[in-house]
Amino acid sequence: MLLQTVTPITVLGTTLLFALFLSVTAHLAARNVLGDVDPRRALYVGPLPAVIGVVGGAFAVSEALLVPAALLVDGAMFAWSYDQPRRVVVGMTVIHAVITTLLTIVLFGITALLATMPG
Repeated sequence: MLLQTVTPITVLGTTLLFALFLSVTAHLAARNVLGDVDPRRALYVGPLPAVIGVVGGAFAVSEALLVPAALLVDGAMFAWSYDQPRRVVVGMTVIHAVITTLLTIVLFGITALLATMPG
């Protein structure tokens, strides 16, 4: 295992990449529920849940607190960004969580396969 030094730049980079990933999956969820939507609106959804995830992970906050907090903030950002009724926002939030989980599993699986590739 490689030793890595945690610096403010690495934390910022991780947070920005995670926010971009969450914004892309938020756009996929919004398109799934609402149809054709402006992709710039999804950029408002990703950053706060990403910050919650990175800061919570850094301070070893329990997942039992971290996941509901991130989902609540995610839903609040969907409501603020897309201005939809609560029922639609709940659907977008659930779909966002599912898409993010599935895409993460696929990406980590690809990474694991590439890491074990001979040569």
